Amino acid sequence: MFPAEADYDYIVVGGGTAGCPLAATLSVSHRVLLLERGGAPQEFPSLASQDGFLQTLVDTDSSDSPAQTFVSQEGVPNARGRVLGGSSTINAGFYSRAHPGFFSASGISWDMALVNDSFDWVERSWQSAVRDGLLEANVTPYNGFSVHHLPGTKIGASTFDSSGRRHSAADLLNFASADNIRVALRASVDRILLRRRRSQSMLAIGVVYSDRYGRHHHAMTRPGGEVIISAGTLGSPQLLLLSGIGPRPYLSSWGIPVAVHNPNVGQFLYDNPRNGISIVPPTPLDHSLIQVVGIPSDGLIEKVPGPSSFGYLRLASLNVRDTPLVRFNYFSNPDDLTRCVAGLRRAAQVIESRSMNEFRLPEWWAAGGGPREFRYVGAPLPANRSNYAAMADFCRQNVATIWHYHGGCLVGKVVDAELRVMGVGSLRVVDGSIFSVSPGTNPQATLMMMGRSVSDLFIYSLI
Repeated sequence: MFPAEADYDYIVVGGGTAGCPLAATLSVSHRVLLLERGGAPQEFPSLASQDGFLQTLVDTDSSDSPAQTFVSQEGVPNARGRVLGGSSTINAGFYSRAHPGFFSASGISWDMALVNDSFDWVERSWQSAVRDGLLEANVTPYNGFSVHHLPGTKIGASTFDSSGRRHSAADLLNFASADNIRVALRASVDRILLRRRRSQSMLAIGVVYSDRYGRHHHAMTRPGGEVIISAGTLGSPQLLLLSGIGPRPYLSSWGIPVAVHNPNVGQFLYDNPRNGISIVPPTPLDHSLIQVVGIPSDGLIEKVPGPSSFGYLRLASLNVRDTPLVRFNYFSNPDDLTRCVAGLRRAAQVIESRSMNEFRLPEWWAAGGGPREFRYVGAPLPANRSNYAAMADFCRQNVATIWHYHGGCLVGKVVDAELRVMGVGSLRVVDGSIFSVSPGTNPQATLMMMGRSVSDLFIYSLI
């Protein structure tokens, strides 16, 4: 039972991929409250194993499922984590460090020695997977096992161990100080409490949150303390808007008192579009292929990395539990379409490689020895892959997400290089909403690293 009002050194809003390591590390020397809108992973057995990945994304409801589905205004289904550990608890488990160029392009003040130390703190044991088809398609060199983002074919790490058990950001709370941390589950933060200072600038002094029974609580920061928002790409800009930080005319249209005018809150929202082809294997696969990645020097096969197209987020209601309305504007920038076509052409080379022959099945009508072809799930690629218009149309008509959306609270537009919300003291955002570019193959490693490294900077009073 949490009191109606209590005070802490740090209040972390969101027990997700960045929030868990952030809160755990801060608790070593500070009193910390971690507020998570979802439940514990142990409540959902399907989360624990690799076999439960698809079931988790399918078995959703309107209030309590660990994966909360939403559909973008373009009609593309998507999901966000609603469980301790966030998206790291519901994803496919691929783990890879950020591309080196991400750090210089992000606009964030990184301490690279601390970045590497933080990656090391997070990492555990990994698995292996096959990669021959990618090599035959000339996605070289083969880099073996690596958590680094390297051009070529590699076997990436997985957050599923050799027994198939998932390890998520929630596991990192095992490193927290039990005496200093409080974790509130099914606790939805309604708004940030702000106070105007004599200088007329705003200061974050706490949050109002509701527990699972609908009771309201006030969590306040101690002198010198901070509120840190780690509510994710959709949740963080949503909470800023509900707290009166955003475009003045838009907030006024909702009747929200304006604390800080910032037209960039909820803008510049990116999603990495996923396009591909699916085939039926002749027998169930023993190993997941999610760890096998082909990284040509000009991009990824599995998705369009660092898309140039961007969209925006709007409130669906004044209830923080309602997912905002999202438009990603897929392929609005023609460069993204060009890269999609190039990626699909490379995917076609993989499909046509000798290593994929075992996936060809005989036609049902052919008596022994007949031709063997792939059986596609969904639309096959256009027969004429040299026809750019046909390939581009395939990209548009079959776009899906790979769940790596980011932006909405960009560095230089909503937060500064030290992740402080512009115009508000003692308030920061630490999650994927601050990214203007994708970290690489999968953001979860970078988000966990960021939670750890930022909290270390707090502890040593470097920010």
